[in-house]
Amino acid sequence: MDDALVSKLEERLGRIHARQRLGIETDHEAQIFGQGLNFFHIENWYSVHALIRAILKLSGLYWRGRRNAERVVVKHNDVECAHLPAVFDGFTILHISDTHVDMSQRAMLRLVELVAGLHYDLCVLTGDYRGKTFGEFDAALAGMARVTAHLKQPILGVLGNHDTIRMLPGLEAMGIRMLQNECATIKRGDQEIFVAGIDDAHYFRVDNIEKVGSQVPDGAFSILLSHTPEIYRQAAHAGFDLLLSGHTHGGQVCLPGSIPITLDSVLPRRMGSGAWRYRDMVGYTSVGAGSSVVAVRFNCPPEITLHRLCRTADRLNRADP
Repeated sequence: MDDALVSKLEERLGRIHARQRLGIETDHEAQIFGQGLNFFHIENWYSVHALIRAILKLSGLYWRGRRNAERVVVKHNDVECAHLPAVFDGFTILHISDTHVDMSQRAMLRLVELVAGLHYDLCVLTGDYRGKTFGEFDAALAGMARVTAHLKQPILGVLGNHDTIRMLPGLEAMGIRMLQNECATIKRGDQEIFVAGIDDAHYFRVDNIEKVGSQVPDGAFSILLSHTPEIYRQAAHAGFDLLLSGHTHGGQVCLPGSIPITLDSVLPRRMGSGAWRYRDMVGYTSVGAGSSVVAVRFNCPPEITLHRLCRTADRLNRADP
């Protein structure tokens, strides 16, 4: 491995985190069984990808699925919280997840068309920028550069299970502030909210919620960015108000009614897509803008999401006669 890259990562992340992530990547690379929160990882089994593609072509469904995967939609989600600082009432977050840019090029063109007309205060990216889970990543970085050129600052991001830590310098060079078990502060006047981000908790399992949680003052409004929603219990008990994630693709290939065949995740199905709540924490699992394994979708359109933060008390006051 390039010594200069290793030195850069150690300087950016600290020696332990950098070497830990690089070592785990080497140990786990392309393994189909036995690592991460799931025992089986179909995204690493490339011969099966070809088989699935062939079956879909024989069935006549492949090209319909391809067209579905290109039709990215914008979804809207209101997040209500009583202790949101007043100046952040109406603050809007553009949430983009699971772009897999090097295998979903038409979907990315559609994404770029959509974001041009959107109004938002912050953009967050919740991982899986690369199509494959190992190997070259230059095409993924080039694709992300084309996407981020159309996004407004500030942009915060985390890595996913498809992403190597070696992509970090390239992503940050695009103007994305990558949160690797780190916390960012968003200020408006004399008030602030906190946005924390953890490294991949699904496959590489190098997340550290305790570290980022300790950076949030008691009682402050806080958001956690995680590629996977599987850490919802830890996030809620750490006191986060909002968890934004992706990874599941909402199943990607679903039965009518958007019923997923599989979520490739260890969590309740109600948390597999869209808005949900666990204890005092609100969560949202994006079904993703791109596609994984095979670039097809059925009964589960790709999405980008606008989350609007709403101060509950203010909304109730405005509703009074």
